[in-house]
Amino acid sequence: MGDTVVRNRRAPRPADPPALDLKSAHALARRLIDGLASVIRGKDLVLEQLVTGILAGGHVLVEDVPGLGKTTLAKTVARLVSRTRKGSPVIFRRIQFTPDLLPYDITGVDVFDPGTRSFVFTPGPVFANVLLADEINRTTPKVQSALLEVMAEGQVTVGNTTYTMDPFFFVIATQNPVEMEGVYPLPLAQIDRFLMKLRIGYPDTETEVGIVRDDPSAHVMPDVRPVCGKEEILAARVRVESIYCDEKLLRAAVGVSAATRVHPGVVLGASPRGSLMLVRAARAFALVRGREYVVDQDLIDLAPPVIAHRLRLKDTRTDAGALVREIVMSELSRLSY
Repeated sequence: MGDTVVRNRRAPRPADPPALDLKSAHALARRLIDGLASVIRGKDLVLEQLVTGILAGGHVLVEDVPGLGKTTLAKTVARLVSRTRKGSPVIFRRIQFTPDLLPYDITGVDVFDPGTRSFVFTPGPVFANVLLADEINRTTPKVQSALLEVMAEGQVTVGNTTYTMDPFFFVIATQNPVEMEGVYPLPLAQIDRFLMKLRIGYPDTETEVGIVRDDPSAHVMPDVRPVCGKEEILAARVRVESIYCDEKLLRAAVGVSAATRVHPGVVLGASPRGSLMLVRAARAFALVRGREYVVDQDLIDLAPPVIAHRLRLKDTRTDAGALVREIVMSELSRLSY
């Protein structure tokens, strides 16, 4: 339980670092994207969205069939960020979710020490900078709930003590489609903790030929080195907050969430958290694209991955992403500048 990962709640959080200027923040984003692209081939938009999630201070859920690089993606993220600008990579932990996993296997537990006749806290793998929750839907909702507090509030409570996580704490979870055997659908409270849900998808033929030829997860990823320090990412997050979002686009984002609540095909629509996350992600996406302001296309690109997984549909065969895209296009069509 190192000082870089956990502190007692009574210890004050460090002040936010000075914001990076736009040019430096955009360059940082590009370094991260290029580093990821050296291992994950042919998925530029997915990588942009993932880096958007990191710079927005959110967590990302990646859903897809096995073998498409979900775990490799998470490992590469951890290798690209260092504890300092030129130091070793940040602390990375991987939790393989299985049906027999217990909540304390994630958070840690107080263990009785006969020598001191007192309880000593043994931290779990959640005490990291980058946490890979691998196949998160292969365990029960009870175990999944062990992540609720730390993902929402950046802290872990065990017994009577609350431990505060390092400011740079990022969860990237993977899950297999719920149609597959042996999986448990994530409860709405859990899935709502993720800023966005991404799908990698199959590569095109030429990209797959290159993957088979080069085997980047085996031959490229071991040589990946940090391209930025975690303090730089925290400074970029401060810059994200100052990205301009026009009032009309802000209202359009709220309109998207509101429209899902009255849509005839939706049982449960997006909450105000969905609206908040959409605007935050749009600001980060604008920075990734090198802009100081949000544009319509940012909402179009981000509304499906940010909003769709928060919905409960009447017909599970409906494509939630397509539904959200239709809604956001309708909301934006009403804008006049």
